[in-house]
Amino acid sequence: MMERLQKVIAHAGITSRRKAEEYILAGRVKVNGQVVKELGVKVGKHDTVEVDQVPIYQEEYGYYLLYKPKGVISAVADDKGRKVVTDLLPMVKERIYPVGRLDYDTSGILLLTNDGDFAQRLTHPKHEVDKVYVAKVKGIATKSALNPLTKGIKIEGKKTAPAKYAILSVDPHTNHSIVELTIHEGRNHQVKNMLQAVGLPVQKLKREKYGELTLQGLRPGEYRELNKKEISQLLNQSK
Repeated sequence: MMERLQKVIAHAGITSRRKAEEYILAGRVKVNGQVVKELGVKVGKHDTVEVDQVPIYQEEYGYYLLYKPKGVISAVADDKGRKVVTDLLPMVKERIYPVGRLDYDTSGILLLTNDGDFAQRLTHPKHEVDKVYVAKVKGIATKSALNPLTKGIKIEGKKTAPAKYAILSVDPHTNHSIVELTIHEGRNHQVKNMLQAVGLPVQKLKREKYGELTLQGLRPGEYRELNKKEISQLLNQSK
């Protein structure tokens, strides 16, 4: 796969993409021994790229689906020494990072990659990839309580996009319900805040679906690599 030279330089961790463009224009970059001063040049993994006479390593892109368990931080490092999601993928050599996040006490699907364009595409507000959550809530879930979510509600002064819901079960004896909520936004604590706003505080939360991806075949803490078809589906859904 051919990619723009500035993206390859940025992906190698040399500098930002914008700075890489400046390096190219300044004549500091060579491709296969030849100085390149044009921004439109594309290179493949077999091309040799040098920045200031130093060859860069072109890391392969990796795309992974993790069944994140509760009690793990959606980050690559934590200053408090807590377990982070990349600790669960010790065999992965690429410098991957999570696409978006799941709260510390939330489980379910989390994608990880080292492809910045892919991650940005999936997390940008204008792209609409459905994410399905199942929540155990305190209280009796009713259509009248949940219907406002289908039109959007204000949270911290900003209206949410319309959501879909399904009431999976209700237990009057324990005063608990199981609710499925489908959203495509990714604000912090969004599902918890939405259900709290309609009087159904979340006690347990799991993300069960991301686009067409599910947790089938995985147990908490396990992961698998995405195939080309799944990657293409996600990119098509995020157009």
